[in-house]
Order: sequence, then structure tokens, then C-alpha cells
Amino acid sequence: QVQLVESGGGLVQAGGSLRLTCAASGLTFSRYTMGWFRQAPGKEREFVAASRWSDDSLYYRDSVKGRFTISRDNAKKMVYLQMNSLKPEDTAVYYCGANPGRVYGFVRDYISWGQGTQVTVSS
Repeated sequence: QVQLVESGGGLVQAGGSLRLTCAASGLTFSRYTMGWFRQAPGKEREFVAASRWSDDSLYYRDSVKGRFTISRDNAKKMVYLQMNSLKPEDTAVYYCGANPGRVYGFVRDYISWGQGTQVTVSS
């Protein structure tokens, strides 16, 4: 069974950085699109970034472009999200998801999720 475990969240001041890590098991990792989503209180889960397995393409939501970087290590079955220049509006629980397809931006396409890691950015 697929298991995803996120880590690396925390409290940081605006302008600071955090690196999130997602460790995967129970899947052929190199054949999965891996995504990061986030969910703030009272809001729906939203796409943040994805690494597509089929062509190694990387995708970001507009508000994090130039600040966040997704990367993956297929040998270690890990996916990372480097977050720089953090803003208070980045505050949310961040989730790692695994998706066997190529469409990357929708929650419904991800078949497994981690438990989430809290990121809080103070102003």
C-alpha cells in the first residue's frame, strides 16, 4: 500500500525559508506524478507544485513561481519542496500526493496523500 510521510514544516517569519520533504513507499515512485498541495483553514485544498513522471516537467501555481522549487529523487523515493521568500498567505497545511497519471493540478487525480505538515508564516 502507498504511504507518504511529509516533514519539514514549522513556524517562520515572512521572508524566511523552509524545505518540505515527502518520503514515499509502496509504489513504483518513478512512474508517479508527485504533487504538493496546501489547505488553509476554511479553504479547499489547492495545487502548489508538481513533478510529472512522464517527461520530468515541473509545474507551479502562479503565486509561488520564482519562490518555490519542487524536486524529486527517484532512487530515494523522495520529493522536496524548497520554499523561499515565504509570505503570510503561504500559511497552510501542506500535503504530498501521488498521482499515476499526467494531469497534475487536480486533487481528484491523486490516489494517495500524506498526513500533512503545518507551515505557518508570521508577518
